[in-house]
Amino acid sequence: MTDQIQAVIWDFGGVITSSPFEAFNRYEAENGLPTDFIRSVNARNGDSNAWAKLEQSQVNAEEFDKLFLEESKALGHAVPGKHVLGLLSGNVRPRVVEALRHCKSKVKVGCITNNAPVGKGASMTDSDERAAEIEKIFELFDHVIESSKLGIRKPDPRIYALMCEALDVDPNHCVYLDDLGINLKPARAMGMTTIKVLNEDQLLADLGKATGWQVTA
Repeated sequence: MTDQIQAVIWDFGGVITSSPFEAFNRYEAENGLPTDFIRSVNARNGDSNAWAKLEQSQVNAEEFDKLFLEESKALGHAVPGKHVLGLLSGNVRPRVVEALRHCKSKVKVGCITNNAPVGKGASMTDSDERAAEIEKIFELFDHVIESSKLGIRKPDPRIYALMCEALDVDPNHCVYLDDLGINLKPARAMGMTTIKVLNEDQLLADLGKATGWQVTA
């Protein structure tokens, strides 16, 4: 496939940056909550819960705060949504950014991110410095799709088709990276080569295998 790759398409949180799930687990440990409790709240009624509504800009941060509190309380532990929002912005992975630059030097690169209309821009952070750092990374992509702006979110198949249309590429000649298996399934069904991101080293190794490129120095 190496000579046929037309685009490498990336998720952002948990791929370009460290996973918010790590921050969720720290919060849970610090507050005596079961491990992965926040993820379990987000997974319940996944198409219509507070998280789904936030990522499609159907509710604002204040409304999400109340809705998530109600949903978490119903599952046994009251967690304010505003606490969750404060955990979303991960740390940039410099080696992954360099791999992104390498891919960009060879083919088109795109980003499909489920994000929320909170914080400063796509970064979902209140830090000006962090927001500026992440904005520079977003400028590397040939096209970016944000769920909060589009009004649909992964794993809706339409979002992947829209990316291929915008980049003018065939999904059968694309590589797609995401840290959530549920978001990889539609991309794989369209014909993309998919990589489930578990950690930084594994990402770089699997991307190198999928493309045949030396993606790191």
